[in-house]
Amino acid sequence: MNPEKFSPLTEASFYILISLITPLHGYGVMKKVDDLSSGRVKLASGTLYGALSNLHSSGLITNKEGTDNRKKKLYEITQSGVSLAEHEIKRLQEMVHNGTILMNKTEQEQ
Repeated sequence: MNPEKFSPLTEASFYILISLITPLHGYGVMKKVDDLSSGRVKLASGTLYGALSNLHSSGLITNKEGTDNRKKKLYEITQSGVSLAEHEIKRLQEMVHNGTILMNKTEQEQ
């Protein structure tokens, strides 16, 4: 799998993808993303299920059978999804690194 094919992810898709390291159902994903982003990223159900559908059809997440009586659909990240998440993390770290260097250089020139 070539992660660059799916990169860059939207912020919502990135958070959804990394939240699925542990299998979760839709509401669990919404709560996990809210927690991870300290409430900054709020997922509407349409955004969540649209992103889940896209990630699933791209082979980045898979469905896992629920273990409770309500038969909630659980989602979990695939190895391709892990590779993409790792690629995105490196890409974002590079952006932060370069931005920090340039912003510090600009501050020192003033």
